[in-house]
Amino acid sequence: MQLRSLSGVIRRGSQVAVVPLSPPARRRLEALTLWQRTGQWRLAAEVFGVSRATLYRWRQRYDPHHLQSLEARSRRPHRVRASPLPAAVVQRIHALREQYPRWGREKLRVLLAREGIQVAAKTIDRVLARLRARRVLHEPPRQAISARKRARARPYARRKPKEYVPTTPGDLVELDTLDVRPLPGVVHKQLTGRDVISRWDVLELYGRATATAATRFLDALEARMPFPIRALQVDGGSEFAAGFEAACQRRGLRLFVLPPRSPKLNGHVERAQRTHTEEFYECYDGDLALSALRPALRAWEDTYNHVRPHQALGYLTPAEFLAHHGPRGPASHMC
Repeated sequence: MQLRSLSGVIRRGSQVAVVPLSPPARRRLEALTLWQRTGQWRLAAEVFGVSRATLYRWRQRYDPHHLQSLEARSRRPHRVRASPLPAAVVQRIHALREQYPRWGREKLRVLLAREGIQVAAKTIDRVLARLRARRVLHEPPRQAISARKRARARPYARRKPKEYVPTTPGDLVELDTLDVRPLPGVVHKQLTGRDVISRWDVLELYGRATATAATRFLDALEARMPFPIRALQVDGGSEFAAGFEAACQRRGLRLFVLPPRSPKLNGHVERAQRTHTEEFYECYDGDLALSALRPALRAWEDTYNHVRPHQALGYLTPAEFLAHHGPRGPASHMC
């Protein structure tokens, strides 16, 4: 009886005008047709690689007057659980992510907690996913703006001894140069200094990377690092030679130089350069002139040291880390 009923359904369906069907819907129709012609559901199931239950489900939903009834149906629940977060919290998460588009859920969670808003990191992830699905979340594109520097020998600087282990802020500040290319044919040079203990960064932008610029950068380092600097580590760039080395010697600063092709030994500042590239330059939409970039970079430096939570510091800012631990640690005995 089921077979005769199926035959009538297929026969009536053949009298309906042909309508375009998707490949999956056409496959379902062919399976039902084979079942009707042979009278063997097992054969149809084997040929089309489906179960008996699936064939009966297709047969039950098939309407001979509407071939589109064999098209795939949405599996979205009729009732979807609404977000338990108030709209104001969602808007605040959106605003913070737009302000700091490279910061992930943990950093946003810390910022919200500072405002008295307690939200789980996974909840922030779900909110960001919904904002992306609605296409209302701005994600800055990634773009390459830096180039690797060529290493050279240094007459004054020495390799850092293995027994020299930094333990307090100022024991070792790593320096590096970042090529910033805001426009075709335009290259600025950012000098970055990072303290390896507190993650405190000092940033300056110059038109050229020269020993004179690097020597001026020493003044910025000593003025804006909130602790005395005892040693610097640089790569083989020419800006860290000649006058720069002489200035370090006059100031009593130990100067360590990396071996050739060893950027990983300056890993703290190399990682900082990536952060500044992704979170400042790729998100910056202001004037690209050097005179406008410099104050914007100083504002970012302040955000980086006083606002941005750092995972390596237990999601404290460098300023909070220094406030908790102090700029001076236990006396170190280093060569």
